[in-house]
Amino acid sequence: MVSNFSSVLAFDLGASSGRAIVGRLDSEAGWITIEEVHRFSNDPVKVGDRLHWDILRLFHELKQGILQTKHLGYTDIESLAIDSWAVDFGLLAANGELLGNPYHYRDHQTDTVMDKVIAAIGRENLYAKTGLQFLQFNSIFQLIAIQQRNPELLKRAETFLMIPDLLRYFLTGEKHSEFTNASTTQLLNATTKAWDTELLEQLGLQGEILLQPVASGTRVGALTPDICEELDVASIPVIAVGEHDTASAVVAVPALDEDFAFLSCGTWSLLGTETDAPVLSEQAQAWNFTNEGGVYGTNRLLKNIMGLWLIQECKRTWDKEGRNISFAELVKLAEPVKPFQFFIDPDDDMFLNPAHMPKQIQQYCRDTNQTVPQTEGEIVRCILESLAMKYRFILERTELLSGKAYQGMHIVGGGIQNELLCQFTASAIQREVWAGPVEGSALGNLVVQWIALGYIADLREARKLIRNSFPVKTYTPQGSAGWQEAYAIFEQVASRSTVK
Repeated sequence: MVSNFSSVLAFDLGASSGRAIVGRLDSEAGWITIEEVHRFSNDPVKVGDRLHWDILRLFHELKQGILQTKHLGYTDIESLAIDSWAVDFGLLAANGELLGNPYHYRDHQTDTVMDKVIAAIGRENLYAKTGLQFLQFNSIFQLIAIQQRNPELLKRAETFLMIPDLLRYFLTGEKHSEFTNASTTQLLNATTKAWDTELLEQLGLQGEILLQPVASGTRVGALTPDICEELDVASIPVIAVGEHDTASAVVAVPALDEDFAFLSCGTWSLLGTETDAPVLSEQAQAWNFTNEGGVYGTNRLLKNIMGLWLIQECKRTWDKEGRNISFAELVKLAEPVKPFQFFIDPDDDMFLNPAHMPKQIQQYCRDTNQTVPQTEGEIVRCILESLAMKYRFILERTELLSGKAYQGMHIVGGGIQNELLCQFTASAIQREVWAGPVEGSALGNLVVQWIALGYIADLREARKLIRNSFPVKTYTPQGSAGWQEAYAIFEQVASRSTVK
């Protein structure tokens, strides 16, 4: 390791908020410190019956983050990088201008598209090619929805860029596609790591708009002279990290062993493990697991779980109704509620984007002949216990698919601030849970920059540095018998789910 002191800037964009975080590495002492220099809301915008990301607002916030970094005295930033959620994208015209605001993955344009594509291509064939979990909002289905509803838009498109690629393009003027995010489109071949031209031809999609992905850790430009002049900053190199935020979060798992189970917990929950190669077995396809590209040649075998979106949407509904209760207060309301009264399958289709999440949860319980939660505390308790049970369900299947057994599970991301969920998870899986760090995606972003710059040797050293620098809290199982009995009830209730 080079003995030096280095500062880099990470933009970590989530589905509800974004943040700019400066990381400082004392490579001689083996220590990382971070400071959040800018935080901002990421609010989707509904126009008519369409739901969009406010991409230009996000670009504005990136520039504000660079400004704040300068104002706080960080004049020695060696590089910056962006990670974000997956699947969504923008289309550029031949002159380089953006063809409309990117669609939000919860937009209803894809509601019936996935089944039509599967009927045309074949479920087994599509999985064998891409190894990806079937989710109705995957990029492949968004493109087909545009092709069917607005074919002129695709005809005008010259370049397809995922959200971090698009924002990088705004900053640098250079167009690049990054591998980990490209792997979430269901258009990249899981074996060859290249766009599947045969699949594109079968679907009638223009393969020429897709740029061959670059590896994580690749330098992909620098701030343009115009931006440097606008912000009065020196040009900063820009690096393509693991630009899917889950890829970055997994980089930051402070595991001591090479084989580990992880849960990246936020708006979405992503639970799985790292493997050397994609797992494309019939069982993986039947259980609808996903294989996403990781940094430095790794594969992430995992499952997308609806996650804390369920509570976020409940809170949004209650806020609209004038019941402004903080997330911390909602958890406190859930604590004294009698356990194991009601369960949902968090991944049932009815929870993807309902108009009124609390009523939807109540309807699920009604449809499955359970007690119906009435109060805010009861509904939140239902969500948290159901998530913990679903985590057990997916963890056990991950072990079967990977052929490995895990002593416990690492949880990273903002969800670890919900200590009740962490405790429920340890009790549900009947193993230890190691929670931390909170800023998993941002830390993964930072350390890949330092690897690219030559300050950190490899992924193993990066994880050791993170473990030395940030606390990890251990949760041990409680109430084993009660959780075991309740899990059998959960399995029965969830068996009616519409999950595909």
